[in-house]
Amino acid sequence: MRTKGMIAILAVLGFASGLFAQRGAQPSNPAGQQQQPSARQQVEQGEEAQPQTGSQVTTNQKAKKSQGTMPLSEKDVTKEIKSSPPETVIKDVKQRGVDFDMTPDIEKKLRKAKATDEVIQAVKEAGPKARAQSAKLAVGAQGGSQNIPKEQAAAYDAIKTELDPDKAIALCEDFAKKYPDSPALTYIYSFEANAYQQKGDTDKVVDYCDKSLKLNGDNLMSLVLSIGVTPQPQYLNNHKAEQERILEETETRANHALELIAKLPKQANESDADYQKRLAEIAGQVHGPLGMVHLELANQGLSGPDKTELGKAEQEFNTAVTSTAHPDPRDYYRLGETYRMDGKVDDAIQAFTRAGELGQGTLIKTYSDQQIADLKKQKAAH
Repeated sequence: MRTKGMIAILAVLGFASGLFAQRGAQPSNPAGQQQQPSARQQVEQGEEAQPQTGSQVTTNQKAKKSQGTMPLSEKDVTKEIKSSPPETVIKDVKQRGVDFDMTPDIEKKLRKAKATDEVIQAVKEAGPKARAQSAKLAVGAQGGSQNIPKEQAAAYDAIKTELDPDKAIALCEDFAKKYPDSPALTYIYSFEANAYQQKGDTDKVVDYCDKSLKLNGDNLMSLVLSIGVTPQPQYLNNHKAEQERILEETETRANHALELIAKLPKQANESDADYQKRLAEIAGQVHGPLGMVHLELANQGLSGPDKTELGKAEQEFNTAVTSTAHPDPRDYYRLGETYRMDGKVDDAIQAFTRAGELGQGTLIKTYSDQQIADLKKQKAAH
């Protein structure tokens, strides 16, 4: 689960240099064949490559999924540094966070394990203290932190620093009951949505983002969390009667988020170049979901893929992968699919190749290689 989650959102909103939610497009289903989860959906869900239906998930898979949402320990990070490329380590650290704060001794150990400067920076930004500071800056960027009453501050800070999703949910519910009229409630619901995202409950993510945005439609954290989930096939397939409304609302929220991002203030001692880089990093988390909206709409063409929507999807995915120093391999994978659907075989191969390079050690690598092999066979046949 891309969870393009809150730790990554807070990092860029909190003006650190450092996405979420599963993203993928539902492929066409040949007539007469039973619909099974696509390779792409399995990549996004982190599943093994085997058919599953409904809520049929094995105990081992549940345990694996639960383990994959917990913060990384120092031992976990060290092991991954030794076995995976820096891009994969950075992605996992940003998505899951770490349960320790960086110290000179820990940094020395990580560098001994061959950690790059970028990995060290990502780990620093994902620790509990850095996460709490990023949260304060993120809320402050939208003028919210100074409005939190003093008597609510301790409970609010506890929620910001809690990494265990179940504990975070309990804290958020307790806060909402004690302070139902708090000006901070919109942000509390953001944190609760993020906790449900860690647990893989997309319906709850959307529910709490909706609650948050009902209180403050300009809550950028909730906007980004919401649009990271709603255009994904895993969510849309569970709300088929509402797909048109969901895609329309997602596009509206995404465009509003881009408007808010463009208005974020420049920080003290921040150069113009760094300011523009930060805005581009944040906006990149919006362009990926926008690409998904247009890819879904393209798939709804009555006589094959809608070329106009494919063009829009291509533009959004390209923006998503070029606006950050650490692009998400899933955005490259979806860009490859967009090119493939549009008949741009060479461009598709290039995009899938990049997805595989960034997704070393994951299912994305496996499925990217399969796509490349199929496309090369297609070229050879012509």
